[in-house]
Amino acid sequence: MLEHDQHAPPIKNWKQLVVIVALAFVVPITLIVLLSQLVTSGEKGTGDSENAILARIKPVGEVKLAAATGPRGQMTGEQVFGQVCKTCHEAGVAGAPKFGDKVAWSKVIAQDDKVVVEHALKGIRAMPAKGGNPDLEDVEVQRAVV
Repeated sequence: MLEHDQHAPPIKNWKQLVVIVALAFVVPITLIVLLSQLVTSGEKGTGDSENAILARIKPVGEVKLAAATGPRGQMTGEQVFGQVCKTCHEAGVAGAPKFGDKVAWSKVIAQDDKVVVEHALKGIRAMPAKGGNPDLEDVEVQRAVV
C-alpha cells in the first residue's frame, strides 16, 4: 500500500482519549441539568393551595329550592291567546292562520266547534297540544278558541 492512502487515527495519544471520554460524559449531563433548570425555573403557581383546589372542584350549577306556589287562577280566553296562541297566530308561523285573516279562518270556522277545540287541545300539524303550554286547563283552551 502506498503511504498516502493510509489514514492516521484521530486520537494520537492517551491524553486525547481521556479528554474525549470525559467530554462524552460531561457535555450531555451538563445539557440535561441546564434544560431541567430552564424548565423548572418559571413562577410557581398557587395551583395546589386549598382555595385553588376548591375553586376547581366547585359545582358548575346550583339547585335552589323554592316554596311551591299556590294554584293559579284560570285565565280568560283573551289572556290565553295573548300568552300562548299569539306567538304563532300573529305571524302565521308554520302555516298557522293569522289572527284577523278571514279567508284563512273561514276553513277552520266551517268545521264543528268540537273539532276545532280538539285540535287546539291535542294539536294539529305543526301546532303542539295546548299551544305548547301543558299547564293550561282544557276550559282555558276552549275559551281561547271560542
